[in-house]
Amino acid sequence: MRSPIGAVVRPASKIITAVAVSKRPVAPGSGSSFLWLSSRRLAHFAVGSTTPSHTIDSFASRPPQVAPPSNQKNFFMWFKNLRVYRLSPTWDFTPEALEAALEKLTFRPGSASDMTSLGWTPPRPESGLVHALDGQYLFNLRVEKKLLPTTVINQFARARAAEIEEQQGYRPGRKQMKEIKEQMTDELLPKAFSIYRDTRVWVDTRNRWLVVDAAAAAKCDEVMGALAKVLDPFPVVPLYTEMSPASAMTNWLISDEAPANFSIDQDTELRSTNETRAAIRYVRQTVELDEVRKHVEAGKQCTRLALTWADRVSFVLTDGLDLKRVAPLDVLQEGRIPAGDEAEQFDSDFMLMCGELSQLLDDLLAALGGEKNT
Repeated sequence: MRSPIGAVVRPASKIITAVAVSKRPVAPGSGSSFLWLSSRRLAHFAVGSTTPSHTIDSFASRPPQVAPPSNQKNFFMWFKNLRVYRLSPTWDFTPEALEAALEKLTFRPGSASDMTSLGWTPPRPESGLVHALDGQYLFNLRVEKKLLPTTVINQFARARAAEIEEQQGYRPGRKQMKEIKEQMTDELLPKAFSIYRDTRVWVDTRNRWLVVDAAAAAKCDEVMGALAKVLDPFPVVPLYTEMSPASAMTNWLISDEAPANFSIDQDTELRSTNETRAAIRYVRQTVELDEVRKHVEAGKQCTRLALTWADRVSFVLTDGLDLKRVAPLDVLQEGRIPAGDEAEQFDSDFMLMCGELSQLLDDLLAALGGEKNT
């Protein structure tokens, strides 16, 4: 049976011509403060003056590495996206050994001339680089990126080119204009805002999973690259299943029957296998069997399918075996055990997540025919 589920609505990205800077206390009564860039308002700088030096000085300094307070009504720990890998048989890292390895690439803020920098940071302020609990490891990759849009560089470059034109009597050529842009980038970079992005990694040593909480492949590649720099030999291998996710999801739709312990929800994407890659999406709408069969006969396969596992966790499965929009349902929220303090609550939520998602992955692997030996 298909069971309806509330859809997760993602806000469209917006470009706002200002950077909102809020001054918030680090801790109540501490007297110190920090600059926090609202993630909803990060956008390109609006430059009102045509004088480069005036506008450069108006840029705020880089904010310290402090995050806004957590919302204690929600789970402290729950991955929203799952990119799943297998630990290879060579994995034998204890928490101490893994900590020592990650220390080779500890995060340090980039210098004034660095556009990006990355490294490992503690997943919790009071923990080490590896948060280990009963065979479950959690660690975190932080990436710092300077916020310096091309529109800002071009605006300063045009102002500088106008000054040069007045001095030399003719417009700068293409080569000279390229040099001006490079020079303006070097001048603006030390004054640009920095934004920090954290990507969490969960290692289940008991069931030999390595899971990255990343929706985009590029973020996952950053994690894999950072791990490859500190772990030798590289102890992670791709996960392959006997049935391809696209074939399995298509069969589930055609038969109107989900695998054991799963139910089909209302978000579906069917995509053509030919070069056109034509696609049709159903959002918050149940797909009729006749429509599915017509699309499959026309050469389409299911590439995204919303599922619920055991009435406990909802997610969207993709043809690349990624799980997106992962969310604990009310039954888990209601069964959540309140802890005495924030640290205990984090550990409780972490272990709950590990237990639920490990079972989900095992059931999903079985639904796809088991793991393929390569």
